[in-house]
Order: sequence, then structure tokens, then C-alpha cells
Amino acid sequence: MPQTADFLLHRLREWGVRRVFGYPGDGINALLGAFDRAEGDPEFIQTRHEEMAAFMATAHAKFTGELGCCVATSGGGTIHLLNGLYDAKLDHQPVVAILGQQKRIALGSAYQQEIDPNTLYKDVAEYVQTCMHPAQARQLIDRACKVALANRTVAAVIVPEDVAQEPAQPSPPREHGAVYTSVGYVKPRVTPPATELRKAADILNEGQKVAIIVGQGAAKASEEVGQVAELLGAGVAKTSLGREVLPDELPYVTGPIGLLGSTSSHAMMMGADTLFMIGTSFPYAEWLPPEGQCRGVEIDLDGRMIGVRYPMEAQLIGDSKETLQELIPLLERKKDRSWREHVEAQVSEWWDILDDRAHDKADPLNPELVAHELSKRLPDDCILTTDAGSVANWWSRHLRLREGMRASLAGNLATMGPGTPYAISAKFAYPERPVIAMVGDGVFQMNGMLELITVKRYLDRLEGSPLIFCVFNNQDLNQVTWEQRAMGGEPKFMGSQYIPEVPYAEWAKLLGFTGIRCDSPKSIGAAWDEALASTKPVVLEVVVDPEVPPVPPHIKKMQAKKVAKALRQGDPEAWGIATKGGRQKAHEFTESLKRSLPGTHN
Repeated sequence: MPQTADFLLHRLREWGVRRVFGYPGDGINALLGAFDRAEGDPEFIQTRHEEMAAFMATAHAKFTGELGCCVATSGGGTIHLLNGLYDAKLDHQPVVAILGQQKRIALGSAYQQEIDPNTLYKDVAEYVQTCMHPAQARQLIDRACKVALANRTVAAVIVPEDVAQEPAQPSPPREHGAVYTSVGYVKPRVTPPATELRKAADILNEGQKVAIIVGQGAAKASEEVGQVAELLGAGVAKTSLGREVLPDELPYVTGPIGLLGSTSSHAMMMGADTLFMIGTSFPYAEWLPPEGQCRGVEIDLDGRMIGVRYPMEAQLIGDSKETLQELIPLLERKKDRSWREHVEAQVSEWWDILDDRAHDKADPLNPELVAHELSKRLPDDCILTTDAGSVANWWSRHLRLREGMRASLAGNLATMGPGTPYAISAKFAYPERPVIAMVGDGVFQMNGMLELITVKRYLDRLEGSPLIFCVFNNQDLNQVTWEQRAMGGEPKFMGSQYIPEVPYAEWAKLLGFTGIRCDSPKSIGAAWDEALASTKPVVLEVVVDPEVPPVPPHIKKMQAKKVAKALRQGDPEAWGIATKGGRQKAHEFTESLKRSLPGTHN
């Protein structure tokens, strides 16, 4: 007779879940037996750590639009899931977590591995319930999946081991208190009222210098965003989670915004008279126009988050695609294209600045050149991931996405760890597509190296087309080092920032993969060619200069003062920072000067 554990997996399968990421433990023994009997539908994917399982479930939701699902045993396994689940919560991804628990008879006795996941998960999961009876399993799985999909959030179902082992009851007894649920969720059509659409159109039509910011909420509205930008003669900046919305080849796409941003995005924000935010809650006020400079229009599906980043006159609560479809007929094409021409000139200048920066001398290899050379070689339909750290700067700025490419990272949690598991999950979902992760050596030591064992475990599924992990080896927790200088006014503290060198390429070879090590600007192009041609998974280890600063598009006066203070206090890399940082900013001045001279760029 099927157990409750079998029915749980059957119900998840009915919800479209075909892959569950996790790690075994005795608190989920019954579920593991059920996975065995399920014969791969749904399939249990064994990760090296439960945190990685949660990251993979989050990535699956991001890259497929489907439910992500992960499972963990009682006690420590349940605790380990949390960081990856917070990534799903903060980036609004539908993920269901199945959690093991001690038998009901032991609960409340301070039994081994007994924790209170109901309390522990109250912040990360919008829905968290314990299955206390086999007949309850149906409605708990159905409700968890509906909540996760409807609210784009995390839901958790706790399953005591004895309940999981009991005979399944797919249909509850017909008695008072029984609940009968069904599988199925259809996304509703959400659009704002006509009066608010008219107000938004009037503001946008009256604006002379419209700046658009898009986030992941606009991912399904690429065509509509392009139409609006063309009608309004606007430029479009993209948040880190909005990288896929429009290709970087479009001349009016100003690229990233914020600390990881571009000079073209910053110039657009500082010159705009109208701000249009679509599907984003970009939080950094210092990179937005000063209050009072712009009139504001915003589209967001979540009414709780609209108008909380910049004062907005028109607040359009609705789906980005459907709202734009209703807004577009109300917009007037601007005859004066001088603002668009100005934006496009700034974008062209920015790409030239990046080219110049990438070719600056460094010791031994400029990290910007690594990303720059990859950008020229990006395969069609590739999927790109990255991690928290200075590498995210180069990933955000240098990689010119074309139509059809996918890209994501832990946007709002900005945690270390997801770059490698994101790439693995993407490869499971799309085995035929090239997948490339750019990660720092700190995070690779933290969890990426061991997660390559998961690749080895499923090598027959994950080889054949490019799967590349590019590791930036600088023996420095580089982003925090720069934050110490720019935010804290403190010199680099070697006790916390230095990390030992590890032969990452050799580690790949030990696992039977392709390992490539590059420490020369002359050979980085060839190294990328070799990596992209490999039919095996690749670790491309690039030995890069930690002194190349991730210079923001505009250096705030206070940041400059703090960096100067840090260097005066005996920073071990003071001279290299001063010369290389000065050279980077000089490129901005030089390119601007070039374009202002007669007979050069406009």
C-alpha cells in the first residue's frame, strides 16, 4: 500500500514538479523510499549541502518559471536550507520546501534533532504548516503550491517521519473538518484602472527627458518596454535582476545602474525630468534622480511595494506586460529626439570606456579583460550566473547580452554562494544550452568547489555543451576589501581579507573535468576559446589583480575621502590602488574629451 510519502511526491508531480533538490537524512527516510519508488518522476537530485539544494530550487524557478522544490531532513538539514530559501523569498520566486521532522510521539520532549521549524520558518516562508495526519497531506501540498505561485514566495510543509510512513489517504474522510482541494493555478490578469493609466500617460507624454528603469518584473514585457522606450525617446537602465529584459546591443540601453552601474545610466538619471520604473523596487536612492527633479510613474504587481523608492504621481498596480499593453495606445511619439540622441551618445561612450579599462595593465591579469573577452565570445542562448563579490561588477558591466540570453544572481539577498548552484540547476533544466558562471575565489572556496562533485555525480546529464565555472583568483575577499575602504575608511585588513591560493584548475582535473589556468592578458582569449570548445565541464581559473578597483559610475565625495583615509593609514595596496583607480577614472575624462572635439564622436 502506498505511504503518505508516496502520495506527497505524486501530488508534487501533479503540480508539475519533476526535480527535487536535497540531501538525505533519517528524518526523511520514508520520502527517500518514495523517491526510489517514483523512478525519477519526480527525480531526487543529490547536492553536497542543503543550502545548495535551496539555491538550485530558486534557480530552477528563476530560469524556468516553474515551481522550485527542495527537501531536507529534520534538525540541521532544515536549518541549512534557510539561506537559499531567503534568496527565493527576496527575489520573489515560487519555491516549496519539504521538511523532515521527528515522529509526533517525540515532539516536545527535547528529542535529538528536534527543532521548531514552524517558528524558525515564519519569516522566510509565507506558508508553513505541519502534516499531522495522512489525510491532511493533499490540502497542505495543494495550498503550499498555490501560495508559492500566487504570491511568488516560499512555502514549507513539515512532515513528521511517522506520518510519512503511514498509509496514504488521497481522499480525506467525509466528516466535519475535512478539506477537499485541487491541483491548479492560473495567473490572473491584473491591470490598473483607466483613470490611473490616463494619469500615467499624461505625465509620460509631458516629459521631455524620460528615464526608464526595468527589473525582473518586466522580464515578460520585453517587446512592450521596447515600444515604450521608442515612443518616449527614452533610455533604459537595467537592475541586476532585470538584465534579460532588453538586449545590451540596443543603443539606448544604458546598462546597469547603481554601485555596479554604468556612467551612461548615471548620466541619464541625473539629467532626466521623468522617471518610469517598471517591475523593480531598486532601493538605492543615491543612484536615482534627486527628489523633486523628476515626475514619477511606476508599474509593480505588488501594491505594497509601489511608490516606496521614489515619489510617484501615477502608481500602476498590475502586471508589467498587460499594463504596458494598455498604456501604449495612450502614449504619443515624441518628435524631439534630442534626449534619445544624448542617451545613445552616453551609451556609446560607456562602451568605449569599458574597452579602455579592460586593456589597462594589471598584475598579472586585469579582471575586466576576462569579462571583456568573454563578452565577445558569448554563445547564442547562453545562461549566465554570478555571485556576490567584485566579480559581479565585471559581470554586470562588461557582458553584452543578446536577445535570448538568460542571466541571474542573488539580487536582493546579495548572498555569497548561489553562482555555482545556479549554473548547475540551469544546466539540469536546459542541458543543451551553454551555461557560464563567473565566481570569485572566496565563494568558490566557501561552497563552489564541493558542489562540482554534484556535477561529477550527474556528469552524463551535464556534459556535451559548455558548462564553465570561471574562477577569479586574487586571494582576496575583494568586494568587502573595497567596501572597507570606501564605506569604513579602513585599510585592507589582511587578517580577514586574505585567502590562501588553491589550484582550482587542478581540482577540476581531479574530478575528470577540463582545467585551464590563465594569468596572461595575451592568452585570455585563447583560454576562453578552449573552455567554450570543451565537451566536458570546465574550470577556467584566471589569476587577476586585486588592486583593480570596481570603480562606481560616480564617486561620492564621502567615499573618496574614506578611501583616501584608508590609503593614508597604511593600506598594503595603496600605491597600486591610487595608480589603477586614477587610470580608470581618467578613461572617462578622455572619452568625454574625445567626443567634444570637432570631427570626433558626437
